[in-house]
Amino acid sequence: MKFVLSSKIFKATVTEANLKYKGSITIDTYLCDKAGLWIGEKVLVVSNSSGARLETYVIPGKPCSGVICMNGAAAHLIKAGEEVIIMGFTLSDKPIDPKIVFVDKDNKIVKIK
Repeated sequence: MKFVLSSKIFKATVTEANLKYKGSITIDTYLCDKAGLWIGEKVLVVSNSSGARLETYVIPGKPCSGVICMNGAAAHLIKAGEEVIIMGFTLSDKPIDPKIVFVDKDNKIVKIK
């Protein structure tokens, strides 16, 4: 068994950074659905802007709002305006074809692979 990439939101723009929240990343639930990410799922978030990498979990954001909000301590590492890749992984005994959602600068879907 290996952990393999199962979901990705590619080149999303962080819309908010909220230090006062306890932790996690808020993601537009429409984007989560299209990428196959679950609420509460552990994700790896990588900033293309700063190089920061962190693990957290998904909390629901308003559908079709484009919200990507870094919450809690993560807001120190990845700030509003940064471009990020959000990845989910699954444990599998064989290779899988991940769902990849490509978004524009407003976090609207431009392509799904």
